[in-house]
Amino acid sequence: MTRNHVGFARAGSRRRSTFYRRRKSNQARASATSSHYLFRSHSITNFHFKFRVRFCREREKAMGERKGIPVAFALFLFFVASASFLLVRASDDADDAIFYESFDEDFDGRWIVSEKDDYKGVWKHAKSDGHDDYGLLVSEQARKYAIVKELDEPVSLKDGTVVLQFETRLQNGLECGGAYLKYLRPQEHGWKPKEFDNEAPYSIMFGPDKCGATNKVHFIFKHKNPKNGEYVEHHLKHPPSVPSDKLSHVYTAILKPDNELQILIDGEEKKKANFLSSEDFEPPLIPAKTIPDPDDNKPEDWDERAKIPDPSAVKPDDWDEDAPMQIVDEEAEKPEGWLDDEPEEIEDPEATKPEDWDDEEDGEWEAPKIENPKCEEAPGCGEWKRPMKRNPAYKGKWSAPYIDNPDYKGIWKPQEIPNPNYFDLKKPDFEPITAIGVEIWTMQDGILFDNVLIAKDDRIAESYRETTWKPKFTIEKEKQKAEEAAASSNGIAGYQKKVFDLLYKIADLPLLSNHKLKIFDLIEKAEKQPNVTIGSIVSVVVIILTVFFWLIFGGKKPVAKVEKKKTERAETSNNQADGEDEDNKEKEEASNAPRRRTRREN
Repeated sequence: MTRNHVGFARAGSRRRSTFYRRRKSNQARASATSSHYLFRSHSITNFHFKFRVRFCREREKAMGERKGIPVAFALFLFFVASASFLLVRASDDADDAIFYESFDEDFDGRWIVSEKDDYKGVWKHAKSDGHDDYGLLVSEQARKYAIVKELDEPVSLKDGTVVLQFETRLQNGLECGGAYLKYLRPQEHGWKPKEFDNEAPYSIMFGPDKCGATNKVHFIFKHKNPKNGEYVEHHLKHPPSVPSDKLSHVYTAILKPDNELQILIDGEEKKKANFLSSEDFEPPLIPAKTIPDPDDNKPEDWDERAKIPDPSAVKPDDWDEDAPMQIVDEEAEKPEGWLDDEPEEIEDPEATKPEDWDDEEDGEWEAPKIENPKCEEAPGCGEWKRPMKRNPAYKGKWSAPYIDNPDYKGIWKPQEIPNPNYFDLKKPDFEPITAIGVEIWTMQDGILFDNVLIAKDDRIAESYRETTWKPKFTIEKEKQKAEEAAASSNGIAGYQKKVFDLLYKIADLPLLSNHKLKIFDLIEKAEKQPNVTIGSIVSVVVIILTVFFWLIFGGKKPVAKVEKKKTERAETSNNQADGEDEDNKEKEEASNAPRRRTRREN
């Protein structure tokens, strides 16, 4: 064969087929081990199989038992023939795949680790978390990594469709680092596998990159300017973001012969661009026809000021620049009833010195301050001072008003000249790919690369996604949902318990004793109806606050006047003694009533 078909069966070759003999333990991947592309068209396969079953049955019925061939055996023969036909067809379709690396086997000896001093990160052949599927693992934090795989033959990016695809799993997340691939130009451009680093020339860089404000799936291609021979990096504008989870994701770039680029994440199109469009790449692939003249300089007398201070303006004689912005209001008068001799705060008369207070260690004890109750009814306490007001004479610093500049010529720009590096083309002149490399710097470990593919048909890439990525992703997604549901349930349950405990404590306050049983009933109903818990909690809080404010502002009894005679107070107290005893008994019984928290106390 003339192409580099890594992963395809070769008779007599010492390389085993990773295309037909995949050692993935995942059930969905195992179902595709015999032929990865064998049943790409499931509907066609079913049609052929059903047709052969019906044909066999009619044939058996017509022939009777003359030849003694059982129906089951006939079906088996037709199935084998059908499978053989499709297998041949699958082999033809598989020829569209140019390169494939599954990392089922250790990469040592096939991939070359950079020996540069800066790249100390250790690559490992490891399983993806929760799977028996192997990949290329970034094993250490805060390291630079570099590894490269040379292709058997160069891959042209100018002949038809080319699909670049690979899987990445950020098992420990990604706060700052890269997880992209570099598709390298031939070594004649100045690089060696064992010296692979960030200076190695590439044709395309593609994949996730995230750090600080950067969060994007890179697509960068380098293109040679045919006029000056310089290589320019062209960055995709507005690239898609990196998925923010720890699941396996597959990244696909489809380069089409009509200059269209498609970026897929997990098989879903996230970006479409055109290589020749200045709206899609920065800088644009085709340079501008004209450029500012680098030798053109702004004249010394060029005035770019649109407005200037009026040179004829003069500061008025009565303009006082030193006048303050505010002055004392001399017309203000002290309100009647102002308590000049009363401080705004006094020592709390009910405060007592703690028993464990040590004057030698803690210093002299002082009672805490509270607002002076005498000031509540008075307009104010302490020394009265006149308030400040705006100074009507304040004008601030004087400055001349602005007028239109009669000498204004606009913003100066150098004149445009023809661009000596301008060129035009119908499609990009991509350099061929001769190697695939991973050259990254990352603060996270646990980055896993897997199933690197180069193909000529996006249907091949889709087939690989269905068999290598989707089964893993489905398992990981279901596991994530279960963990999130469990965490959410536990979090809500714990939060609800704390809220209900607080509500029961509030309902226990003596202030709410007359309404305690009704509040308890409402809280219990809220506990038994988790679907309406939030609404019930709000209702309980509203009721408690309503009762509280009613007691504070609307339920006070008029205070007896101090001027009443002692004899009247004595008679009143004696007459009400029996009534108060009964009221106290009722309140005590209500406060000691058992709670009906049947659900919470189980």
